[in-house]
Formats: sequence, C-alpha cells, structure tokens
Amino acid sequence: MERVKHGVIGIGWFGEKHCEAIDSIPNMEIYALCTRTESRLEEVAERFNVKHIYTDYNEMLADPELESVSITTMWDQHVDPALAALEAGKHVFCEKPMASTVADCQKMVDAAHAASGSFMVGHICRFNPRYRMARDKAQEGICGEIVSMFARRNIPGWVTTGILPKIGPIVGDGVHDMDIMMWASGLKPVSVYAKTVTVRDLGNPDLGWSMFTMDNGAIAVLENVWFLPEKTAMQIDERMEIIGTEGSIHVQESTPGFAYCDKDGFAYPDTTYWMTVEGRLLGALPDELRYFGDCVQQGVAPTIITPEESLATVKACLAAEESAASGKEVAIEW
Repeated sequence: MERVKHGVIGIGWFGEKHCEAIDSIPNMEIYALCTRTESRLEEVAERFNVKHIYTDYNEMLADPELESVSITTMWDQHVDPALAALEAGKHVFCEKPMASTVADCQKMVDAAHAASGSFMVGHICRFNPRYRMARDKAQEGICGEIVSMFARRNIPGWVTTGILPKIGPIVGDGVHDMDIMMWASGLKPVSVYAKTVTVRDLGNPDLGWSMFTMDNGAIAVLENVWFLPEKTAMQIDERMEIIGTEGSIHVQESTPGFAYCDKDGFAYPDTTYWMTVEGRLLGALPDELRYFGDCVQQGVAPTIITPEESLATVKACLAAEESAASGKEVAIEW
C-alpha cells in the first residue's frame, strides 16, 4: 500500500500524540520530525524509527519526498510554519486554535486558497461520533428553532499547570464547543459577554464563562474551568445541550461507559479521543488524521471542516477574551 509521507513540526506532548496516531494509520507514515530541541528530536525519532529529523522546518519542507505535515507547535507559532508548508506545496494539518490573532488566521485562509496543497485545522470534536450525531439531528430540524445552547469542557488543574502560561481556557478549550455549536446550528454569534477568574497566577485565568447572543437571538454559553480538583475522576468533564422550540439534543461525555477503581479511587479514562488498544492508538484523533491522509491520497480538499470555519471559532473566542478583559459586552462583526 502506498503511504502518505507525513512530517510533524513541533513534538511536545501533543506532537508525540500525533506520531502515535499516524503510527496506527496503515496508509500514512511518520516520514520526518522537526523541533528545535535536539535531545527531544532524537528521543521521539528513536521511538518511532524516523530517519529524517530537523531543527529547522524550512530544511524539512525542502524535501520533495515529504507530502504533508502536522503543525503541533503552540498556537501563537502556527502561522509561519503553516505558510511555509503551503508555499512549499505540502498538505497541512494544523492543530487548533488556528492562530492567536484573527489577522494571522486570515493569512492562513488566504494562503490555503492560493496553495496547491490542502489545509485543515484539527477540530477533533467533529470526529467524536456523539457530536457528529448531535450535528446531524440538529440539521434534521428536530429542535425546531434553537433558543439555547450550553457546553461544559472542564479539566483538572494538574493538566493545565504548564499550559496556562501560554493560552487561556476560553480560546484553549472553548473553540471546541463554539465550533460544534456553529456547525450544528448554522448560527453565528453576534455579541459576547464573558467573565474569568484567576486562581494560580500562571499567566492566564484559570476559568472562563462566556455568554454569546447568536444571530437568531438564541443564547449560547461556554463553561471552561481549567481548575478541577486534582482527584477528579475524569480528565475531561464535557457535555452539551441544544434546546429548541420543538426538541432538544444532549451530549454527555463526562462519565463514559468505562470506569475502574484502584487504591486511589474511581477513574473514567478517555475512550473517545485517543486510547491505546493492543499498542495502537484508536479514537477521534487517529480518525481525523486518517481522514486527512485519505484526502491527500485522493487529491481532494477536506470538507468536514473549512479554513473559514476554523477562523470563525477563533474570532468568537477571542471576542470573549476581550469581553472578559474589558468587562464589557463585545460585538462580533462578520
């Protein structure tokens, strides 16, 4: 079987997760790796038996054998490697959030439309079957006119200690649910009022609540708490409700259908996004990368999510952060 030669730019914890996912996909191979820390580069290259390693992504992108790349650097470092990869004719999978400013997101959208390669942002929840079913039911019109949407995506404090200096909970996690809300409902937010609370002084607030007014008058609320107690049984406490004049939709991912209890108490491990079974990664992360790889092989652009949709979620969540900082409601222009 022909395999897509894929590179990973940025091999922190999630870059390594990308490697695990790609390693489980039959029609893709980890062809090249790039990070600035040589010791980390050698460590991950040895684990996945990767021969092509670089500390400069421009050198990596010059390899004509390389077909596609994952951009898994921090969000404020996405734009330059993404633009360089598109300019080099590579297919680009960029992790979310797309970029740290709306202007940079627009640069990436424009570059994607001008490039020969495909561009896709990794909104993993679109590959969670329960959110996909929620979207399908909403599109069928079972809710009637949507009047209220609510989403919770909360995680324990130990997960976010190293993340909060770089990104806050509204744009860090709220982009997942704002994306699903807009995708499922077909609505867009026109204003937002948000509040945040700082507990640990790690550079960004530990939690944020955002209340959006949608373009049909509906209210959409995001709850993003990055400070759940250390002993929280699940790594992600997530749920969503979409309520309309004729029906409602409910996604409950907080306590998935598997648990175990050991000397430390109960735990609900992830069985949706990335789980290891017989040495292979399964779940939504390998599913979305497999979809991207299939698009590369078939020479078609990804359609499950567009660059414009990715930009829209960043724009909405950055507006929420602006509201929290100013204490005022912020209008969102489209």
